[in-house]
Amino acid sequence: MKRLEESYWKHLTVMDAGLLRELMIKYGQEVWNLAYILTKRNDLADDITQEVFLSAYRNIELFRGESSIKTWLLSIARNTSVNYLRSAFMRKVTLMAWVSSKETSPSAEHEALEQSLSDDIWRIVMKLPLKFREVLILSGKYDMSMKEIAGVLGVSEGTVKSRLARARQKVKANWKEEGTAYE
Repeated sequence: MKRLEESYWKHLTVMDAGLLRELMIKYGQEVWNLAYILTKRNDLADDITQEVFLSAYRNIELFRGESSIKTWLLSIARNTSVNYLRSAFMRKVTLMAWVSSKETSPSAEHEALEQSLSDDIWRIVMKLPLKFREVLILSGKYDMSMKEIAGVLGVSEGTVKSRLARARQKVKANWKEEGTAYE
């Protein structure tokens, strides 16, 4: 795998298959994780991840280098996830998946995923409204600065700080409410 500097990406006008592969290897799991955290669905996270890298491939000339390539990809992932969640088609598919899941037993893969997410803190975070969940994840998991998060979400840094403080309060309150020992 090539070791490309961040400054290299902002001068690209076309991306070849090798560079796309390098991006996917380096950032694919992080893009998928963010898509899953926002949508709460494996299949959507898969589709969104694919769409993010296709978009990056087609639009690399739009990357201006004002943020890292990782931040740019996560921004695309966030916007794509939100668009998926807003679409009427997705609301119908989600309803149908819920109805059909009541009639059939879950797959082994689904059960394994559910078990891996059974950790109390993740369960609480995943119940938060999207605007709080995404700031916690971008800050905690992706270690983004307030400025980077503001850029990804398209809001002011003050809004990010406020949402992050409120999200942490909600997690702490839910943690105590469920009777889990808080450290």
